[in-house]
Amino acid sequence: MKVLKKVFDFYIQSSIHVALSVYSLVQMTCFMFHIPEDKPIANFAFFGTIVGYNFVKYDSFARTNKVQFRTSLKLIILFSALSFLATGFYFFQLQRLTQMVSIGVLSLTLLYTLPFFPNRKNARNWAGVKIYIVSLCWVGVTLVLPIIDSGIAITSDFYLKSIQRFILVFVLILIFEILDLTHDDPHLKTVPQQIGVKRTKNLGYFLLLIFCALELLNSNFNSNITHLLLVIIIAIITSLFLAFANEKRSKYYTSFWAESVPILWWFMVFLF
Repeated sequence: MKVLKKVFDFYIQSSIHVALSVYSLVQMTCFMFHIPEDKPIANFAFFGTIVGYNFVKYDSFARTNKVQFRTSLKLIILFSALSFLATGFYFFQLQRLTQMVSIGVLSLTLLYTLPFFPNRKNARNWAGVKIYIVSLCWVGVTLVLPIIDSGIAITSDFYLKSIQRFILVFVLILIFEILDLTHDDPHLKTVPQQIGVKRTKNLGYFLLLIFCALELLNSNFNSNITHLLLVIIIAIITSLFLAFANEKRSKYYTSFWAESVPILWWFMVFLF
């Protein structure tokens, strides 16, 4: 059991699980917009997420040497390095415009992590900004990049799906912020810190209602009732995770279960 737990912890800590969530949303974008299977963009998103998330999580440790590198951390660094090479490999298989947009998303990620401006903290520590930057990055990687790389026309459905995707990621991050409420620096001014847990949950429920309502505005709504039902199911599942979120929950509540929502959504598409 100890070995299985170590493997599972490595799976979570090395960001493979969150990368699968991103990969799933890329596949959902291809499904929604009838894009032929695009392995380079999906794999680029998968490996790029591993590199980006691990850079955000472990960069401060590597630069300040505050902790002695454990074996597990060394493995994560090695895995991240290999993922970086894979990201570069798939990057050069993308369309030129896609490459340019992906560099923009990368810049946003670096802004989130590194202090670019003198005497200023990185964007991760800017009051109230974190949740918006992360949500925008997810929309950029999982929706904008696949659409641009496919070369299909940008219609009103693209903007509707962008708002939907932003809302879903935003609400999932709210769950993280509720669990981290007792550990987050008060100066971060996360949503729960500013309006309280109860109002944060009510905000999440309201946003999920908008998430469902936007599906009614899709151009192919009449021919895609099943997908509306799946959207409602995902909204209900996410709202349940939000409802039962509190500071005493295990770290796996968010790092595994809540982050499984996009994977579950993609899986249900295959079932139905």
